[in-house]
Amino acid sequence: MTTETRPPRTARLYLVCVGVGLLAGLMSGLFGVGGGTVIVPLLVLLLGFDQRLAAGTSLAAIVPTASVGVVTYAIDGHVAWIPALILAAGAVGGAQIGTWLLPKLSQTALRWAFVTFLLAVIVSLYFVIPSRDAALELTWLTGPGLALLGVVTGILAGLLGVGGGIVVVPALLLLFGTSDLVAKGTSLLMMIPTAVSGTVGNLRRSNVDLRAALCVGVAACATTAAGAQIAKAVDPFVANVLFSIFLVFIATQIAVKAVRGRHQR
Repeated sequence: MTTETRPPRTARLYLVCVGVGLLAGLMSGLFGVGGGTVIVPLLVLLLGFDQRLAAGTSLAAIVPTASVGVVTYAIDGHVAWIPALILAAGAVGGAQIGTWLLPKLSQTALRWAFVTFLLAVIVSLYFVIPSRDAALELTWLTGPGLALLGVVTGILAGLLGVGGGIVVVPALLLLFGTSDLVAKGTSLLMMIPTAVSGTVGNLRRSNVDLRAALCVGVAACATTAAGAQIAKAVDPFVANVLFSIFLVFIATQIAVKAVRGRHQR
C-alpha cells in the first residue's frame, strides 16, 4: 500500500485552508453540517490532497467548527440534548467502523462512494419541507431509530470525512418530523464526539494533516455563528435549493476525478 503524499508547506496551502475554512464554517452554521462536504472536495481539488488524507483532515477540522455552531443554536434553545446524545452514542461506534474501512478501499471506490452520497443528499433536499414549530419527541420507536441513524452517520463520518450532519439533518426532518433549526442544532452537537472518535482512529492510521486541520478549523469558527444567524432568517426551501446546486458542482468534479483515476490504473 502506498503512503499518501502531502502537499508542501507553502503560503498558498495555508491561504487555501483559511478560505476553505471560512466557507465551511458558513455552511456549517447555515445548514447544520460539519462542513465536510466543503472541506473534503476542496482539499482534493485545490491542494491535491489524497482522498483519505482529505477525509481525515476534514473530520479533525469539524470538531471546533461544530462546537461553535452548537453554542450558537443552543442560545436560542434549538438543540435537543438527549436525542443528540443517543445519536452520538451510535455514531461513535460507527465512526470506528468507517475509519477501519477507510484504508481498505481504493481511491476510485472512495470517490464514487462520495459522489453517490452527495447525490442522495441532493435528492433528499427536495423532499424536505422544514417546519419551525415541530419538536423532536422521544418514544420507544424514535429512540432506537436515532441510535441506528447514529451508527450509519458515524460510518460515513469515518469513511468520507463528513461530520454526519449532512445525513442527520435531512433524516430528522424527513423521518422524525422535527423543526429544521432543532435538527441543525442537534446535528452539530452529535457530530462532536463522532468527529473526535473518527479523528482518533485516523491519527492511528496517519490519515490526518494536523496543521491543515487546525488552519481550516480555526478559520471555520470565524463564520459558523454568522451562518447560524442567517439560517434563522433565510427561507428553508430556498436554502436547500442553493445548497443542492453547490453539491451538484462538487459531485461533478469528484466524479470527473474518479473517472480519470480509473483510466489511469
